[in-house]
Amino acid sequence: MQPLEAGEPAEAGPYRLLGRLGAGGMGRVYLGRSAGGRTVAVKIVHPHLALDERFRARFRREVAAARRVGGAWTAPVLDADPDAPVPWVATAYVAGPSLTAAVTDGGPLPAHTVRALGAGLAEALAAVHELGLVHRDVKPSNVLLTLDGPLLIDFGIARALADTASLTSTGVSVGSPGYMAPEQILGKGVTGAADVFSLGAVLAFAATGEPPFRGGTSAALLYQVVHEEPELGPLDGPLRELTAACLAKDPASRPAPAEAGRRLAPEGPARLIAAGWLPGPLVEQVSRSAVRLLNLDTDTGPRSGPVAFTRSSVEGAVPAASGAGVFGPAPVRGPSGTEGAPGAAAVPPPRDATGRVSFRVAADSGPARGGRGRRVSCTVAPAVAGALVAGSVGAGALLRPWSDRSGPDSEAGAEQSGHTATGSPTPSGTGTVPARYLGTWEGPATALDGTLPLGTFRLTVHQARTGEELGRLRGTDQIGAVCTDVLTLKKVTKTQVLAISTGAEGNHSGCNPSPHQVELTPVGDDLRYTSDSSAEGNPVSRMARVR
Repeated sequence: MQPLEAGEPAEAGPYRLLGRLGAGGMGRVYLGRSAGGRTVAVKIVHPHLALDERFRARFRREVAAARRVGGAWTAPVLDADPDAPVPWVATAYVAGPSLTAAVTDGGPLPAHTVRALGAGLAEALAAVHELGLVHRDVKPSNVLLTLDGPLLIDFGIARALADTASLTSTGVSVGSPGYMAPEQILGKGVTGAADVFSLGAVLAFAATGEPPFRGGTSAALLYQVVHEEPELGPLDGPLRELTAACLAKDPASRPAPAEAGRRLAPEGPARLIAAGWLPGPLVEQVSRSAVRLLNLDTDTGPRSGPVAFTRSSVEGAVPAASGAGVFGPAPVRGPSGTEGAPGAAAVPPPRDATGRVSFRVAADSGPARGGRGRRVSCTVAPAVAGALVAGSVGAGALLRPWSDRSGPDSEAGAEQSGHTATGSPTPSGTGTVPARYLGTWEGPATALDGTLPLGTFRLTVHQARTGEELGRLRGTDQIGAVCTDVLTLKKVTKTQVLAISTGAEGNHSGCNPSPHQVELTPVGDDLRYTSDSSAEGNPVSRMARVR
């Protein structure tokens, strides 16, 4: 657990937050405690997502689904407020490591532990599927190890089997790379069989210490899941046979969760677990965690208060001089590594008497003109706004996102005049980018000749000369992780614009930093983006103008 940083919330609903447990593409997870002393895990969504009505609808639906989930091998949802200005959900907190941490720190688990683990998870999935739900994100970090058995957590992207309406972005598949089923990656119909595939990948990781698919890039990893056989290493006997069956490419060939559980533990997981299922070092670790939790001091001192939205007028509520702006999507990281608009001056956040950052976020919850989204005005010091959104990559970095890269782009010799990225006139005699390309574009992206969904690309193109920054590409992958590429103008021809794309400073390690050439070509009213980056599967996107 990490201590709360300046600007982080100190409360969520009735729960006082004691520290940060982790972060992901949807939000941050905190350790919380109620006034009565109950300890919980509280997930608070990123504020910019709270302003997206589609996300709110999805979050509300999935909290309702998670409330229905119970049983011996799942961590129950205890409380939630999906309609709060910044939505949150609280689940029972477990004083035990995740499977990821246990294997990373201690190596592969013994066979009897893996059998008990798999049997418990299979029973949990059977109960989930009986409710008409699919978990869709079974992976080692969503499995907690306790003295009483494994617990499956985080139903944040569970989907109803009968729900065919998609509330996610076009081209986005939800899940985690290496643990997503082939049909999930390809955007086909997802059933409970997808959870069984993920279960097989989890068993392989627990037993061997390595995931069954180990591609160096996201494109390679997802290609392996779809087209290649898993690597099961030293696994042998019935455990290997069951793991391989769960990892079958054809959903119909995989065993049902109940069958998988019977093959792992014919008399049920409870008997295996009651006999002592964890190895000695893990028993000691879990016991120490429980003691630390009991000794945790709830009086952590002064705090800045909860992150909350106060209702205010959208138009004209806050003077421009106060730094008001639109609190929406996560800001694009500038060339210098700072968050916010390129060239914006760094404004130090105000601090209260305790030295912690204090701030206000003012938002209107009413619909914008035309009924699209939410209109918002806010007052946030830029450094604080960056801190709030910085966690949006977090666990989502498991699947390599696509980012904005810089390179040269413009053709010298075109006798035109224009403007540079900063708005100053370009000298005569230099090439400029035709107005046809300028603006903001967005659309689904694919790789490997269209067989691999990559998520959504959003490209902003402004005026530039050769060697200057042409714009930025923001790629959001299937699990919400983000990479930014900076495009530098290389050449303008009669039919296309060529640029060099390079990963922006501040990208996480899953983003590709290597420069490569991209082409922008008009197609009707759209703009086609193509990349020669073979390491990424030669991404392609057809984008529509959004601004």
